[in-house]
Amino acid sequence: MAEEQSAQGNRVSTVLGRKLGGELLRLRTMAGFTQGQAADAITASTGKVAKMESGWVPMREPDIRALCALYGASDVKTVGPLLELARIDRERRKVKGWWNDVALSSAMKQYAPLEAVATEIKAWQVSFIPGLLQTAAYTRALRRSWVPDESPDKAEAFAASRLARQQRLFGESPLVLKAVIPEAALRIPVVHPEMLREQLKGLLDWGERPNVTVRVLPFSAGFAKGLTGSFNVLSFGEPGAMDVVYVESSHSHVWVEGGEGAAQHVKIFEETAQCAFSEPETRAFIEALIKEL
Repeated sequence: MAEEQSAQGNRVSTVLGRKLGGELLRLRTMAGFTQGQAADAITASTGKVAKMESGWVPMREPDIRALCALYGASDVKTVGPLLELARIDRERRKVKGWWNDVALSSAMKQYAPLEAVATEIKAWQVSFIPGLLQTAAYTRALRRSWVPDESPDKAEAFAASRLARQQRLFGESPLVLKAVIPEAALRIPVVHPEMLREQLKGLLDWGERPNVTVRVLPFSAGFAKGLTGSFNVLSFGEPGAMDVVYVESSHSHVWVEGGEGAAQHVKIFEETAQCAFSEPETRAFIEALIKEL
């Protein structure tokens, strides 16, 4: 879905809400029921069912159970993931974080709270170091190249937001991050050698954390499927159960909320990772690059 997060009054259509609503819509359509019949099952208006299926409102557990029962889909394997998705979406709607006080793009204002409640992220960036692994100096250098006329205060605020995101990699229940980085991203001379050296050392430090995996895709791997574009796969439960994908380019972004679409991106990531260096090989490769600088 290419639309950015939208709002009507105090109602917000969220990525997770749309994913959950789309699944309920699919189940209703397959079972042959109308929105009116669904509304009767949960003692609500047809308008509320329409908002639920479009992701505009948070969903209660009793409503989801009642709708699944009506649609003949009350088995644990179907209902369980939907209930968990609804719980996470409710948390995401309530959470108030640093992103509320920072001048981020509308896309990042939607992405940041999802990152805050995700359990795992598979990060693949074609041209640069993934944001969660960037040093402040590297972030500032990239920002200057992207927005050369930006004021120093705004550039610094952007760099601070990247560092704030990294807090998810610490704590009692840290985010699991699996990052694959192409060799070209480590060699592009976009920053001063000392700045790049610091960034490469930072990757080595991140790779020592048990919840962070850093692997490099070498030139020798040839044309891997992932080279067609950058994306992040965000997981909110068991792998594959509730994945959504954020695809970003220089001028637009897309959320892939459908199960098959997300699964295809996971497949691309895994196939690309299979072509990458192992973690020990990656460490040795990065150490060699540092010596070259």
